[in-house]
Amino acid sequence: MKYPIGIQNFESLRKDGYTYVDKTAMIHQLASQGRYYFLSRPRRFGKSLLLSTLEAYFAGKRGLFRGLAMEKLEKDWTAFPILHLDLNTDDYQHGNVLGQRLNLVLSQWEKLYGKEAGEATFSQRFEGVIRRAAEKTGRRVVILVDEYDKPLLQTLDNKALQSEYRSTLKAFYSVLKSQDQYIRFALLTGVTKFGKVSVFSDLNNLFDLSMDERYQSLCGITEEEIHAYFGESVRELAGRLGLTVEETLARLREQYDGYHFVENGVGIYNPFSLLNTFQRLRFGSYWFETGTPTYLVELLQRDDYVLPNLTEEVATADVLNSIDSFSSNPIPVIYQSGYLTIKGYDPEFGEYRLGFPNKEVEEGFTRFLLPFYMGAERSTPFSVANFVRSLRAGRPDDFMRLMAAMLSDTDYRIVGDSELYFQNAFYLVSKMLGFYTQVERVTSDGRMDMVIGTHGYLYIIEFKLDGSADAALRQIDGKDYAAPFAVDGRKLYRIGINFSLDRRCIEEWKIGE
Repeated sequence: MKYPIGIQNFESLRKDGYTYVDKTAMIHQLASQGRYYFLSRPRRFGKSLLLSTLEAYFAGKRGLFRGLAMEKLEKDWTAFPILHLDLNTDDYQHGNVLGQRLNLVLSQWEKLYGKEAGEATFSQRFEGVIRRAAEKTGRRVVILVDEYDKPLLQTLDNKALQSEYRSTLKAFYSVLKSQDQYIRFALLTGVTKFGKVSVFSDLNNLFDLSMDERYQSLCGITEEEIHAYFGESVRELAGRLGLTVEETLARLREQYDGYHFVENGVGIYNPFSLLNTFQRLRFGSYWFETGTPTYLVELLQRDDYVLPNLTEEVATADVLNSIDSFSSNPIPVIYQSGYLTIKGYDPEFGEYRLGFPNKEVEEGFTRFLLPFYMGAERSTPFSVANFVRSLRAGRPDDFMRLMAAMLSDTDYRIVGDSELYFQNAFYLVSKMLGFYTQVERVTSDGRMDMVIGTHGYLYIIEFKLDGSADAALRQIDGKDYAAPFAVDGRKLYRIGINFSLDRRCIEEWKIGE
């Protein structure tokens, strides 16, 4: 089986014999029931391949759809003029790169359909191209825009340049409404949806597919599709890992499933990670190998976000569907970027409960955050391994020395507010340990701050801010935190820790058995 990893062109995918998960029934439904659409999905979810499939369909390339649902659904196979704009290839952080990209693409289209002397601005030239393409071919135009939001995402910290880009794109996309009589179909895709000062504020005829139940699996792979298309791949992976098919499916589900784009919707697998696992016959953090969400970290730090709140967030559909770069709420862009997903829904209040979709995202995002919050040298796999090894070997003093070293001498610019720094650092450390040990969720309701379990040892940890290690140990004993583990055969250690907000470090610790 040939896996279409990184293949974004539908024609080459089909001609070269790669496996294609058939989405053409939904594509036909889109094309026959509407005209103007918008879709946001995380990166590496197949948006570019979707647009390429639409391009082949509207170009009338019937042969490419042999054996697919589209072959039976479509009768006419009319070829339309197609204007495909891909904004994914450039770096938009400096200068007027957006203007250069639009000028290049418009010039290519004008070679095909001509240009009039009075057309000066990008929007005027776009209008002219659409009109002449329709007039010259006798058919209305299909417009496909890939990664419409990349210029905006790359300039979140440059208000002046982003404002310029917003104005340019707003005028450019407004043409889709003014030239309605010449347009057969339009689809714009991206990772996010910008609101309020929106590039779409003049384009109120776009139908948003992002949270539409009918199209929740338009990009990505469902478990049903795994069984239909990749049964042999699952069996091969199971054989390589020495697992049963059921165990392999469970691991795939834990690692890559869990994306939900509507309430009570089906789980969607990350297709890039899933296909890489089948190809390489091993589990990995493939999504993070292809890019790093630096702009997300910049938003979290800009807004002094408390990281433990990431898995406790709730939001309405209006919040999830709109992004304003000037807002102090980073959650919508984190959700739309795929690092959080819908985990539950309260119909009474119309609120969505958010969380990490799967283990790959949770672990990868945590690892990525470490150097931004604690210094690059403290985030190495080696240091994490030392933490875990000390716990597995029953060496709590070694663990605490590593903990104290990691939380000391951190750059002042990283620490910032001491209490916030401690909260975020403690959250990241507990998360990282939790990938290799059993760590109880940190709470603030009187329960234990942290319980770590290994094969042979248990550790009850209590933190104090500007208190004392003795006070922390007294709380462990006074509230009898060890009681639930009375019949546990593992050796138990009690660790009391005091963090000095003034000195920005672990001031002392004490260990009791």
